[in-house]
Amino acid sequence: MVRLGPPAPVIDRSEVLEPEEPASEPVVAEPMEEASAPEEAKAPAPKKPHHPVFRPRKPEPAPPPPAPAPPPPAPAPLITTRLIDRATTRTLLDAEVQKPDGKVVGRAVDMVADANGKPVQIVVNLQGFMGVGDRKASFPWSAIRVNPAAKTAPITLNPSPAQLPVPDRPRPAPTPTAPQGGQLPVTPVQLPMLDATVERPNGAKVGRVVDVLIDGAAQPQAVVLDVSGLIQQRRTIAANWSALRFVTKDKELHPLIDLSEAQINASPPYAADRPIQAVSPAVAAASQAPAAPASAADSDKAAAVARNPK
Repeated sequence: MVRLGPPAPVIDRSEVLEPEEPASEPVVAEPMEEASAPEEAKAPAPKKPHHPVFRPRKPEPAPPPPAPAPPPPAPAPLITTRLIDRATTRTLLDAEVQKPDGKVVGRAVDMVADANGKPVQIVVNLQGFMGVGDRKASFPWSAIRVNPAAKTAPITLNPSPAQLPVPDRPRPAPTPTAPQGGQLPVTPVQLPMLDATVERPNGAKVGRVVDVLIDGAAQPQAVVLDVSGLIQQRRTIAANWSALRFVTKDKELHPLIDLSEAQINASPPYAADRPIQAVSPAVAAASQAPAAPASAADSDKAAAVARNPK
């Protein structure tokens, strides 16, 4: 059983004194706000500043790399070369010479050319008995035939009786002497090619002819030149026959070729066991200047001639 305490006393609230509030300060009357102006008279509110929107730019593509500079033009060639087939050519020096019946009579030792570069004579060392009685004899170039494919005796000699050397020629019938005041035929200047010195137009030495290459038609195709210097090993090159020029100087025939030292050094060497590369000096093609226009007077004159050809 729960015991309850005595009842709480009843308090009369009226008897309780409430604390007095302190006197408040006098209230100051606020000034009355002026009547607001009509909305139309009000100044417009300042606009908010417009800040531009910066958008990041797309990165520009990298410029293409500069085109590589074109390679410099190749230098002009110093020489031109022509490949000669050994199967269709034959060296002249020491080539065996036979008669039409196949009997070997000697060996070729030289070729004589005229001022036009045309071969006119072949010089043959005729054999004697066991080397006794050997002698050199000249025959017209037209009296020979050449067979480059022959293993022996590539040159066949078939001269007519009038083309034989003087000791072997039958005695001709006496000919009448030239009339008084007339002139006997003059032999053109001729040049033995073997051991001839080939020069430049300025007189400088190019080399010495040590052989001539001829084809099956008995036409010279190239000369073999010894271009060795004083302190160089022996060096030979093949030069095209067409590159030679023949000029008369001091009443003698001289072979010329326009090969400088640089061109000679650029020439492939000649050897019996290598392909034949005959060289010529490279000549730049000269540009042709356009023809000058005809004047009015020339045109009128040409028109007059056309109207009246007489």
